[in-house]
Amino acid sequence: MASPSTGDDAGARTWRFEMRVVVLGAGAVGCYFGGMLARGGHEVVLVGRGVHVDAVNARGLRIETAAFDEVVPVAASTDPAAAAGADVVLVCVKSSDSHEAANALAPHLPRPDAGPGTDRPEGGPIVLSLQNGLDNADRIAAVLGRPVLPAVVYVATEMAGPGHVRHHGRGELVVETGVAATRLREEFAPAGIPLHLVPDVRVALWAKLAANCGWNALSAVTDRPYGWLAEVDGMPEVVADAVAECRAVAAADGVEVPGSLFEDVASLAHSMAGQRSSTAQDLARRRPSEIDHLNGYVARRGAELGVPTPVNRALLALVKAFERRGGEPSS
Repeated sequence: MASPSTGDDAGARTWRFEMRVVVLGAGAVGCYFGGMLARGGHEVVLVGRGVHVDAVNARGLRIETAAFDEVVPVAASTDPAAAAGADVVLVCVKSSDSHEAANALAPHLPRPDAGPGTDRPEGGPIVLSLQNGLDNADRIAAVLGRPVLPAVVYVATEMAGPGHVRHHGRGELVVETGVAATRLREEFAPAGIPLHLVPDVRVALWAKLAANCGWNALSAVTDRPYGWLAEVDGMPEVVADAVAECRAVAAADGVEVPGSLFEDVASLAHSMAGQRSSTAQDLARRRPSEIDHLNGYVARRGAELGVPTPVNRALLALVKAFERRGGEPSS
């Protein structure tokens, strides 16, 4: 539970947590951030599928990184009721599962109009959306009837097996400046999770979406990492074309992305050279991907705003074809 403490300055008051964190969606992203918070001394409950829950409860959560390879004691459950009494809820489910997850979560969280909790400033948990796409936080908030903070996630992870998350690089979050975000930054940093505050998170969300639209689908249909793709003749130009469409749609939507966007997206081929996209991992496991919320979102929003998006539409169609092929028996 949260407890107030007085700082050195007269009249200053900060909030410190002995946090109870519930992670809804114990996939690669949820297990990494939940595991790091548990490793940092916080009480963490992972809510996910039975195969991972059983492994974590039996053996703990294995976190494998370049710096350490450890088994961290973490609680795990298949029941969203575990969110009751949480200080922080991290929503890490696939974008296509946001509405279902929010409905499962809602009965276990107090609504803001129920009055403040005994010692929580907002009267209930801080809820963050750690998901790809632009509109997940709004869709979840509409169901919960309480604010949900969108967090832009920069991390390369994969599930190497039940209860085993492998980290390939980075691991920071970007959240819009505010009281709740400032408190979380203080608590996440000692656990090895940098949390950067920005004045308008929509800019960061669009920049991340552009990176996903540039690399994810191409990594998926080739089943190759970013570094490999960057060495294929013509591939960097396709990435740049997809990013240019994202930039045009964002501008039509009232968001000016950074001038360094093209360079930032291209640099992922070096900083995350060995990473296969989450979409590639989904196709390899014959699971539905988030492509409708990546290139698909840009194509839909572009159509609404009158901005052509032929490259993003083509990448969307290619991934859809691979998804369909993966669900059909071999001839």
